Amino acid sequence: MAQAILQRVASASVTVDAQLVSSIGRGVLVFAAVAPEDTTKEVESMAAKVLKMKMWPDEAGGTWKRSVQDIKGEVLCVSQFTLLASTKKGLKPDFHGAAGGETARALYDHFVVKVQELYEKDKVKNGVFQAMMQVNLQNDGPVSVDYQSHDAEVIETVSLFCLHLLAILIEHYKQVTLEIQTNPAKVSHKDQAGTKAKDEKKSEYELPPELLQ
Repeated sequence: MAQAILQRVASASVTVDAQLVSSIGRGVLVFAAVAPEDTTKEVESMAAKVLKMKMWPDEAGGTWKRSVQDIKGEVLCVSQFTLLASTKKGLKPDFHGAAGGETARALYDHFVVKVQELYEKDKVKNGVFQAMMQVNLQNDGPVSVDYQSHDAEVIETVSLFCLHLLAILIEHYKQVTLEIQTNPAKVSHKDQAGTKAKDEKKSEYELPPELLQ
């Protein structure tokens, strides 16, 4: 499960052995880690999410409206395998959940390259893989967002299941009516059964004939 912590920053930098390696101004500082079971698919999804995450307000004051691409900000990527530490047992963190060696390096490097490809290469900076780094940042907010590739995988799996189920229903019944709730009922702690919102709207659509052939 690839994981990243996205921090909205006014500035950030990486120093190794008292030497400045990378620095950025306004943008996103990304701490990223990869797991043994991860592939290029997971890190590419993570790269896209980093660039599309809405972390800034718009000019009208609307919150969470603009991404780092929208504000033309910079991105600083830092490898941090400790994100995948397990603390379930004892007081010493267990890092078996993080990929190691060349596998981790290859996937992390692919992640950074993908961020550069999807954005502007000169605006994407990097730390030093497996080095002892000093990371300085000025968090703007503060705003920190946790991303896990598992979340995206669950959504994709559910979507594919629904499409597969819909195909079976069409094949069996030849006609399917879809009911879409534009404002679904919310369940409160006080009322576990939930109550329907007063302004709930429902629309029914019949699939076009060409899909029923």
